[in-house]
Amino acid sequence: MTGNELRKAFLDFFESKGHLILPSASLVPKDDPTLLWINAGMAPLKPYFDGRAVPPKRRISTAQKCIRTNDIENVGRTARHHTFFEMLGNFSFGDYFKEDAIKWAWEFVTEVLEMPEERLWVTIHPEDEEAFKIWHEQVGLSAEKILRDEENFWEIGTGTGPCGPCTEIHYDRGPEFGCGKPDCGVLCDCDRYLEVWNLVFTQYNQTEDGKYLPLPQKNIDTGMGLERVASILQGVNSNYETDLVKPVIDKVYEMTGIDYNKDEQVRTAYRVIADHIRAITFAVSDGAMPSNEGRGYVIRRILRRAVRWGRILGITEPFLYKLVPVVVNMMEEGYPELKEREEHVVRIVQTEEERFQETLDQGLHILSQMMAEQKKAGSNEITGEQAFKLYDTYGFPLDLTQDIAQEEGFTVDVDGFKAAMEEQRERARAAREEYGFGDAAAEVYKKIREEKGIPEFSGYSSLEEETEVIALVKDGRLVDSLSAGEEGQVVLKKTPFYAESGGQVGDTGRLEGEGITVTVTNTRKLAEVNFSEVLVEDGNLRVGMKVKAVVEEVLRKDTARNHSATHILHKALKEILGDHVNQAGSLVEPTRLRFDFTHYQALTDDELKAIEEKVNEEIRKNHPIETTVTTLEKAKEMGAIALFDEKYGSDVRVVSIGDYSMELCGGTHLKASGEIGLFKIVSETGIAAGTRRIEALTGRHALDYVTRRETILKEAAEIVKAKPDELVERLERLVVEIKEKDKEIDALKQKLAGSQVDEILNQVKEINGVKFLGARVEGIDASALRNMGDELKQRLGSGVIVLASDMKGKVLFVAMVTDDLTKRFHAGKIIGEVARITGGGGGGRPNMAQAGGKNPAKISEALKKAEEIVMQG
Repeated sequence: MTGNELRKAFLDFFESKGHLILPSASLVPKDDPTLLWINAGMAPLKPYFDGRAVPPKRRISTAQKCIRTNDIENVGRTARHHTFFEMLGNFSFGDYFKEDAIKWAWEFVTEVLEMPEERLWVTIHPEDEEAFKIWHEQVGLSAEKILRDEENFWEIGTGTGPCGPCTEIHYDRGPEFGCGKPDCGVLCDCDRYLEVWNLVFTQYNQTEDGKYLPLPQKNIDTGMGLERVASILQGVNSNYETDLVKPVIDKVYEMTGIDYNKDEQVRTAYRVIADHIRAITFAVSDGAMPSNEGRGYVIRRILRRAVRWGRILGITEPFLYKLVPVVVNMMEEGYPELKEREEHVVRIVQTEEERFQETLDQGLHILSQMMAEQKKAGSNEITGEQAFKLYDTYGFPLDLTQDIAQEEGFTVDVDGFKAAMEEQRERARAAREEYGFGDAAAEVYKKIREEKGIPEFSGYSSLEEETEVIALVKDGRLVDSLSAGEEGQVVLKKTPFYAESGGQVGDTGRLEGEGITVTVTNTRKLAEVNFSEVLVEDGNLRVGMKVKAVVEEVLRKDTARNHSATHILHKALKEILGDHVNQAGSLVEPTRLRFDFTHYQALTDDELKAIEEKVNEEIRKNHPIETTVTTLEKAKEMGAIALFDEKYGSDVRVVSIGDYSMELCGGTHLKASGEIGLFKIVSETGIAAGTRRIEALTGRHALDYVTRRETILKEAAEIVKAKPDELVERLERLVVEIKEKDKEIDALKQKLAGSQVDEILNQVKEINGVKFLGARVEGIDASALRNMGDELKQRLGSGVIVLASDMKGKVLFVAMVTDDLTKRFHAGKIIGEVARITGGGGGGRPNMAQAGGKNPAKISEALKKAEEIVMQG
């Protein structure tokens, strides 16, 4: 069977047994913050196992794509380890149990896959007599082929929760694959007996005190590795030689011509590349993007590992992106969505690969020097300081340093690296402390929180609040009062001032009270406590004082315009560029907005125009903007966008802009999208690999921008005596006219140079039988000077020529040596020494060279030097 046939046979078999066949879930987990990747067939089905959701059917079967990186160092070095693999599984949620699971597994393996029964063995948990009886009495397996193993028990990993025994089916590949030990058997760690299928019987709930209580609803969870079973059916020695992986290896062979079996290192390189590009292709297709955090870092790491192994095969140019179509062609029968996203994946991989190649050479060179230094000193360890320097200065992650060091027989002082990293963090903390924003300041606000509670924020609904001063802080210390002229921080019992967070700047405004004038310059948050930074203009601000807090309304409204606009922009980017776009950062302030997002290349003018038009279209629709507070789980069910790695509480705030946009957000917004007025993009730039930035204006600031541009357009039109609508046409004509005049000027310069040739020839000297011409000409550019040199060389017949021109305060040199004299004189060397006298330099071929200089006053001295060189030659 091919891999595709095996996958289909499995799903068809269980569909015939009444199972609902579900498509593979995305590798990017949905609503499961505990997982970075879907790493098992049951992972997407967890809500059905733990009762959080009702399954669409009590019997389900899937072929699930998975990623695991916990043992990435073994990938390629063994026959079975992968980062990407497919898991075939059948699941029961309170329906059938052990008997059907075991009998169907045996039926599929022996009748559908036609594996010889004599090669099959089974393991069970020592206490699972029920499983033993089913295998022995109903399936008919001899007791000698049913082995008991303490490890045949599955737990969720936390020590509590659903768990149960499992049974495994193993395939005997034959003694030639064994370790040769007398006691070699099914439980041996060698490569003879392959685990084919694991059937988990979830029948207990383990309590915190270690008791195993029977579950009222028993479940079945099975897993069969597609690549592993394919290797058995296809009669190959490893998963990498199956038709699920081998085509990639064959393509790399086309690129290198190096025999796959040349040696262990070469074989490992081929396998790593093939495995990693499969993982990258599927992950990027599912929306993951290379980055420096979370799952994006996993993609970046495995891509860089693949590039490194490519270099071992002699590949120094980007090549991984050329393998993406091979993966797509190989896997699209089971995953047709790959074809739809192929172009996108190719672009992402190529861009990331090219950027990594730019820095790899420098980092490898530095690391090689470090290893040479350590070896010379009698050590085979990269110090923590060295590893940190590679990371901090050259962008080399620790794991990449470890990979390369391991290949060269070196170790890395990981503890030393961590210590160096902590020292840097301490320096950063110290710097923050200097400005009152560090740990000590946080302790002050923690104390306020414990003694006074968390201030209530009323700023969503009100911009004014009658309130009380509950704490004052100056220079990181609690104080009782702030006098006129003093700056500090004030904590209010109830505050309308929004604290800087989520990319939105803090509110400004004023405090009003008896005998005081206080300006609020910013609002921030530490230890969950909102505080406003203030300047006391007049009076004495005291703890316990009743005050009226007033937010600067115009600035708050401008900020809200920009914040609501970022939500619309985010959705528009996804619609126009693709679902791979995700927010990577933002800044929302009164005068502008800045939005960072994941994308692989600069946006075209047409894309920017389409994005701007889409945002303004949604603004004109005047969508109502509504906020809802609900649970995180409910918000995700509603379809709200949550930022990856953002920490959310159990209750979240959902901001909906009509039916167009829905995001989790704690910021301040408008009541309707029409209040944004106008949206105008002013710049689009790249800020990191795979990350772009758009800066834009809204409302009155966008209008001011357009007005300023209109004024510039009018002024430019007046200068060239045209109407604004005719400006482009007028400028095009002017450019043509200027080019024509430039041609006329060049022709005149050539004529001027030609007229000087006869006069210059009168300056020829004969030195030791060699004709030498050293001359100064005025106002001739490099091209004309070179043409003059060519004509003089032709007229001279044999000789050495050095010409110098003073062109607007800069010196231009040309040196010519006729072919019969190039063995004695080298034009490039002559020109280098001559130009040096005028503070310049240059070089060229033996028969012609050019140079520049900075000091025209030394031209005569330079020409004299040329004459001396000929005299010495």
